[in-house]
Amino acid sequence: MADTQQVDPKDGQKAARLAKRIGGYAKEHGGAEGHVEYLGQRGARIVLVGEDGAWGDVHAPSVEIARLAVEKAGITVHEQFDGDFAAKVRTGPYEWSRMAGIQVGGPSDD
Repeated sequence: MADTQQVDPKDGQKAARLAKRIGGYAKEHGGAEGHVEYLGQRGARIVLVGEDGAWGDVHAPSVEIARLAVEKAGITVHEQFDGDFAAKVRTGPYEWSRMAGIQVGGPSDD
């Protein structure tokens, strides 16, 4: 049976714009994989990890739009941000200083 679910044209346009950004990220980083995370009323976060270990994210107004965007972008999507996927992330001094600052009560301005 074919999927006959209709996509709102505005949602399709939003997903296409996000897919273009995701595709650009993937091209810049030798490919990319992602994970869609529900953020409640704020929408969804698409976490991207490049083949080079660089990571970033984009925001979508809903999980449905986020899933449509990653599908259009053609990237591998993980259901969980599990150990194997997380191990691909490469962090640098900036991330480590931010994480350390948060752990001791606030961001570091060093």
